[in-house]
Amino acid sequence: MEIYKEDFMIVYNYELRVQYFETDQMHYVHHGRYIEYFERARTEMLRDFGLPYSEIENMGYFMPVKEVGVTYKSPAFYEDMLIVECKVSGANSPVVRIDHKIYKKESGIVVVEGFVKLVFVSRETKRPIKPPVLYTDMINKLLVEFENAE
Repeated sequence: MEIYKEDFMIVYNYELRVQYFETDQMHYVHHGRYIEYFERARTEMLRDFGLPYSEIENMGYFMPVKEVGVTYKSPAFYEDMLIVECKVSGANSPVVRIDHKIYKKESGIVVVEGFVKLVFVSRETKRPIKPPVLYTDMINKLLVEFENAE
């Protein structure tokens, strides 16, 4: 895990090793796995920030995916060590956009670039709702901490 600030974004890096079952017959990582990698990194990012999904749900919120975009650049293979980079900005909208880049740890070769848009919705009404104060405070606190550290 690595967390830092870039412009007005929080950048979180999550490391993983490609498992055999995640590859296809050509030994390439199956294209659908990259969205799973986005999800794993996003989940760990929130946990490391002190706000796991389970706590968000306990506060009465869900975060369904609204949109996903993926551009494939170069294949990854079994046992490659990958870094999944997550960039988060802004904290006050019901829609949260997280930009992702997955690259090979050893060479820095970019494998995939993409994004995920999630929406905070009320657990009861299933309608979009402002993010919980705990979430906005967490993002804003991290941004301020990075500002003060510079």
